[in-house]
Amino acid sequence: MEKIYVFGHKRPDTDSVCASIAMAHLLNCVDEDVEATPRILGSINNETQFVLEHFGVKIPKYLNDVKVHVRDVNYLRDFYIDKCDTIKNAYDLMITEQTSAIPIVDIKNNRQLVGLITLKELAKELVDGNRKKIHTSYDNLLKVLDGKELIRHDDEIDGNVLTATFRSTTFLHDVELRSDTILVVGDRHSILEYAIESGVKLIILVGNSEIKAEHLTAALKKHINIIRTTKDSFEVSNILSLANYTTTISSQNPPVTIRENDYLTDFEEIYSKLAYSNYPVISNDNQCLGLIKITDVNDKKRKKVVLVDHNEKDQSADGLEEAEIMEIIDHHRLGMFSTSSPINFRNMSVGSTCTIIHSLYEQYGIAIPREIAGLLLSAILSDTLLLKSPTTTNIDIAAVQKLADQLDIEYEQYGLEMFKRGSSLQDKTIEEIIYQDFKQFIAEDKKIGIGQVFTINYDEIDVKRDEFVKTINEQAQNNNYDIICLFITDIIHNGSYVLYNDKARNTISLAFGVNDIEEGHFLNDVVSRKKQMITAIIDVIEGK
Repeated sequence: MEKIYVFGHKRPDTDSVCASIAMAHLLNCVDEDVEATPRILGSINNETQFVLEHFGVKIPKYLNDVKVHVRDVNYLRDFYIDKCDTIKNAYDLMITEQTSAIPIVDIKNNRQLVGLITLKELAKELVDGNRKKIHTSYDNLLKVLDGKELIRHDDEIDGNVLTATFRSTTFLHDVELRSDTILVVGDRHSILEYAIESGVKLIILVGNSEIKAEHLTAALKKHINIIRTTKDSFEVSNILSLANYTTTISSQNPPVTIRENDYLTDFEEIYSKLAYSNYPVISNDNQCLGLIKITDVNDKKRKKVVLVDHNEKDQSADGLEEAEIMEIIDHHRLGMFSTSSPINFRNMSVGSTCTIIHSLYEQYGIAIPREIAGLLLSAILSDTLLLKSPTTTNIDIAAVQKLADQLDIEYEQYGLEMFKRGSSLQDKTIEEIIYQDFKQFIAEDKKIGIGQVFTINYDEIDVKRDEFVKTINEQAQNNNYDIICLFITDIIHNGSYVLYNDKARNTISLAFGVNDIEEGHFLNDVVSRKKQMITAIIDVIEGK
């Protein structure tokens, strides 16, 4: 199943949110192998909340970014070894997976990471390590020696290896056996008798040697462990230390770990500094999930996304350059945007993105469910200001009529209620109002910010006009804006009041043909940010 995220811009309005939901539904209807889910990049406004509640649709989940995470990389998942497993098994697993390390975990304790064993450490242990020291389990010895259990007294074996290579008389006279001795011996009965009398920890009978019944009986009484193997003394001496617990040769320093939810770019920065080849991948509760190699980073799965109601990187999700853009549906001007491969790009000069999506439903012959029809209608009415905005086209009008007929709604009455519920600015700070629906533009290296809010009661802003202007100036200075404007669009009177930073006065005066314009001036019939506000300002800046 191909997972696709569908989302609008960072300042979600009714059109971007409804377009995300409607487009995700359409994609799922068109392709059964797709799992498209709508997302939002910020908090929704009052108007959008009213629309979603009115038609019984849940608010989409928040999407923090679309960066590639470690979890998106095809690393060695479920690759680890228990701390009580053998060094030999660790080696075999590394060879099988063609890697030079394996994480050590505590299986019984929710796979908590214990350490890391590497081929380099294993080789060093075999060359320079104390191969006579054994610390492992009886079962591990059986596995590595391919042995047979004759007597088991201890589940854990801890001792020092001694191989009976001397003549029996020399051995009996010169060699001292202790309670921690692990004796490797063949069918040398005098030495076996001496070992049992001395109470050694373990006897390993090589070459499938026989042991006398009386010696077995004596060993049982002495609580001596005995294992028989078909391997000879030389083979046993070479591989016996490989039966040790993995923790006996793991690095004493905690391994550098990577969390599965870390950004891949952060991991790349870490390994570029440390130059290690392997890193255990862990969860937030230190559970080991596997191993990532630096060579794995090229085998990653980028997030697939569909952009609606925007086509500029600055307005989109963080990390967009790391995602795979599948499609863009928008009704704004083209921004500075490029993709690594061809995509479906539908851009139409209409009043709302949802108008385009409505046409897509018709194009694919997909029936529009009532709740989706309600969202489409609401978004078109919102972006076209009840079809009064200069951005309104005949396509928008036709879509509204079809959707209103389907829903059996008087769209003008519903639209006024939507704007009334959405235009309330109560309980919002001045900064929140400025940035409620705010977009950034660049023209001739000048940074421009345009905020727009809708109201049916301008007085609630006008009484705080001086505070608004002060905050706008502060925001322009603190964020390096050449121009910040807030347009308060009056839905009833079909125009907008404009507030701006001090340095923008001359530009705003020229843009709207008002000599020495004052704060709060009403611009009759100016209601569209896209076609009237930003274009007029940019034309002045570019000297048109």
